[in-house]
Amino acid sequence: MLQARDLSVDVGGRLVVEGASFTVRAGEVVGLVGRNGAGKTSLLTVLAGDSEPQGGFVAAKGALGHLRQDLRSDGGDRVLRGRRRDASGGGGVTGLTHILAGRGLDDAAARIEKLRLQLEERTSKRNVERFARAEELYNMQGGYSAEAEARRIAAGLGLAPDRVDLPTSALSGGERRRLELARILFAGADALLLDEPTNHLDTDAKTWLIGWLRSYKGALIVVSHDIMLLDTAITRVLHLDDGALTEYKGTYTQYRAARKRDEDRAGRVAGRQQSEIRRLSTLADSMRHQTQRRARTAKALDKRVERMRAEAISAPSKERRINVRFPEPPRAGKVVLMAERLTKGYGGPPIFEDLGFDVGRGERLLVMGLNGAGKTSLLRILAGQTSADAGELRLGTGVSVGYYEQEHEGIEPGAHLLDHMRRQSGAADQALRALLGMFGLPGDMAMQDAGTLSGGEKTKLSLAQLVSGRHNLLLLDEPTNNLDPPSREAVARALGEWPGSMIIVSHDRDFVGELVPDRVLMMPEGTLDYWSQDLLDLVSMA
Repeated sequence: MLQARDLSVDVGGRLVVEGASFTVRAGEVVGLVGRNGAGKTSLLTVLAGDSEPQGGFVAAKGALGHLRQDLRSDGGDRVLRGRRRDASGGGGVTGLTHILAGRGLDDAAARIEKLRLQLEERTSKRNVERFARAEELYNMQGGYSAEAEARRIAAGLGLAPDRVDLPTSALSGGERRRLELARILFAGADALLLDEPTNHLDTDAKTWLIGWLRSYKGALIVVSHDIMLLDTAITRVLHLDDGALTEYKGTYTQYRAARKRDEDRAGRVAGRQQSEIRRLSTLADSMRHQTQRRARTAKALDKRVERMRAEAISAPSKERRINVRFPEPPRAGKVVLMAERLTKGYGGPPIFEDLGFDVGRGERLLVMGLNGAGKTSLLRILAGQTSADAGELRLGTGVSVGYYEQEHEGIEPGAHLLDHMRRQSGAADQALRALLGMFGLPGDMAMQDAGTLSGGEKTKLSLAQLVSGRHNLLLLDEPTNNLDPPSREAVARALGEWPGSMIIVSHDRDFVGELVPDRVLMMPEGTLDYWSQDLLDLVSMA
């Protein structure tokens, strides 16, 4: 069970949750919803005990697991990238060992591997006995059956068996996130806090996860913009807006209908209250300078108006929508990019090799392939973030490259939003503030620490930086992850109307449908083909 009482949460000097109280019992799957920046991620961080509330308290019964939206936020990504070495002296902790760490079995598994290697080097009686004792203890702890379970969970989330056995440093960002989700599910906590768990999941993995969540026996709070998950897995909704939490029973669709009724009702009541306040104020003003008796009546009306204003409800805030426009790009040459025989690996077999393609002015190239096929690695090479092991890359005349990174690695905690914008553009601060406002980051948010932003707000900041750079070739790696539906639609519409060149990686079917790519590059084979609407069904699966 998870319980919060009179909870208040502060982010960057702004109170995003005020006086919230709720209980999530075992067997309940609660969806925490609200616009980008409402405070959902910050609330989960407080519930997990990773930061202190401004007021109130949280009580949790039993062990608690927390999937963060940004693995880098607490240093967890350092472990996933393999800075912690495995016992065999390899390039880093393996995927399987990381999952086993959820139950504290990683050290025992690493010890067995170390002893096995020693036994291979020297088959002495002492080495045989040490290995046998360690293996017996590991088996008594349920280690071997746990390995099979860990592999089943990883497979359900779309991690191939050969990928699970690799050092985590060799995995893509999406694979590392799924690996962390597998570790949390495997751990068997009594309560779970999951922040955007379907990011980087294809349709099959998403279906598997929804089935797992529906059968989970503990208390669960999930933050997601995934309608499929919210409509099939949750039993309750907590809506966060302007610091207040409102509870609704049922699925996401049922919540939306109930929320609309509440907003309409509150709007009518607020309208009637304001109308009555205006009527009584006008009446009091008309009587104020007449007879002494009427003046006393006016004072009484004034006091009544004051009470009504103090007790009046506010009309519900309308769903904030952003209106995004990408500026006309500078003109480039006829061919903006040419890649020949590109090859990339990470110490083992290449993840792709002999890759060749070109991109013309105004062309949109969609890069498709299973997770781990090298899509992000390819974009990082094209952006100049890393080098290919072999091959040649050439940019056309007048080409300026803008790169959207799915992990938001260019956003630095400690620097405010306006600083990030200045790094991309020499435009005046007023113009940069206007760009931030266009992406739903208005006013004082320009001076907010970028490290305090939600995942959706980081996406908006990264996109605002792209716009400020006035590029004519955009490399987009999952640009709609973490965006709420209205923001996703606005970004898709703006990019769909933009005439520049794009190379896109995305699992978002609606987003890709809005862009209408010209060609498709299938990874890791490197097969080029023209876009067809028949491929749309494969977008969320690849």
